[in-house]
Amino acid sequence: MVTLDLRHVASPAVRDLLHLVNHPDFDRTQQQIEHLGGCTEPVRLTGHTTTLDTTTGEVLRSYNSTDEPTGSLLTTCGNRRSSRCPACARLYAADTYHLIRAGLSGGKTVPDTVRTHPRVFATLTAPSFGPVHNRPTTPGGDIRPCRCHQLHGPTDALLGTPLNPATYDYAGAVLFNAHASALWARFTTYLRREIAAGLGMTQKAAHAVLRISFAKVAEYQQRGLVHFHAVIRLDGPGGTSQPPPQYATVAMLTDAVRAAADRVRVTVTSDAIGERELAWGKQLDVSKITAFGTDSEFTDQAVAAYVAKYATKSADASGTLDRALFCRPCQGRGATLLPHGTPLPCIACDGTGQARPLPRLAVARHVRQMIRTCWELGRLPEFAELKLWKWAHMLGFRGHFSTKSRAYSTTLGALRAARRAWRTEQARAHAGPPEHDPDTTLVVGRWDYLGSGYSPGAALLAAHVWNRRELERQFAAEGGC
Repeated sequence: MVTLDLRHVASPAVRDLLHLVNHPDFDRTQQQIEHLGGCTEPVRLTGHTTTLDTTTGEVLRSYNSTDEPTGSLLTTCGNRRSSRCPACARLYAADTYHLIRAGLSGGKTVPDTVRTHPRVFATLTAPSFGPVHNRPTTPGGDIRPCRCHQLHGPTDALLGTPLNPATYDYAGAVLFNAHASALWARFTTYLRREIAAGLGMTQKAAHAVLRISFAKVAEYQQRGLVHFHAVIRLDGPGGTSQPPPQYATVAMLTDAVRAAADRVRVTVTSDAIGERELAWGKQLDVSKITAFGTDSEFTDQAVAAYVAKYATKSADASGTLDRALFCRPCQGRGATLLPHGTPLPCIACDGTGQARPLPRLAVARHVRQMIRTCWELGRLPEFAELKLWKWAHMLGFRGHFSTKSRAYSTTLGALRAARRAWRTEQARAHAGPPEHDPDTTLVVGRWDYLGSGYSPGAALLAAHVWNRRELERQFAAEGGC
């Protein structure tokens, strides 16, 4: 290999890129990066696999990461957050779309008759913890001035921030986020009760004739509070393959959703902040989901696309952080324990427990106060189980962003397994390796985590792959050929 003198190249990334391009096995490096599809933070693995014929002991195929130009195998990070990895987030959103759509119109092992089942799209919001800057509208849809007497633009940084931060209930807002998943769990419990009551049955009798299925996604409002969008469907006792009784209607389901949301309460008691009763906000929307092609805002395709869009967003969409704030070496405690139990102040965070000091965070004042409140409440013994210091970057919310009931439709795991099988078949067809009987073959291997991310030069190649594929998608969307 020719040795290059790159001392005159100022950029470390460009120097590294030139080294990669001039490597004898550059084609293999480029192939790996291309296969990742623009993933920004791939996982680097070291290890090996060997495929054996159990009847003869013959080695049919072997692979070792030491044969790679970089000495490691790259695999996608799989992060669902678009702020962390747009490529993997796009794939996650596509899987979520197909999962939601299958539960509305069939496909992916779900029968097409599921589209005849009663289904609604519900939005459960957070209550008010104090007036905030907003863009109120007139009955005709025109924008009115805010309470501050200003007419805010759609991108105004003041939107969602308190009119009076000194009186805003930050503790209540953080505790609502921390208990949002518990509120949802109680909502599903009350929903089953309300449906049974609406049918004039016991819960046991109602469960024998119908089943409730749902899929939901969390979204952050501009004020930093979580609300849930949910697809709720009624099935027969056999799930998607069986319709519910004719008396189980959309109207009955809508009434039950409203009644259940109104009943939900979670009481929080603390010597520091007193007793709080947490509940859903008054802004509850429940709309019937119609079939694709109808003149309605809430068609099955539109709802699936809407849910998939928010499945890849996180708290950073409201202006906060996309990474945990707590110090990793001391796990946010500010100190580590010596073998005999004596605390030793953490030198990585100077005993604060924070990877970055709160005053230095590049976030708005409102968001910083939400994070500070998480940190302060997290130190109270009565809130220790909430681990608010760990979830401060999420403004207290510690639940899953997208969840579904077991019988709603297919699963993300099934969709990913189908994609792996398809890629394996495509690779076999391209390379032409012989097919082996799975009953007489054994795959043995070991893999270890080496690290994450690219070298500076490889990161430039990955960015090129992502940008090129984005242009190809835009071209295809615009009808190019």
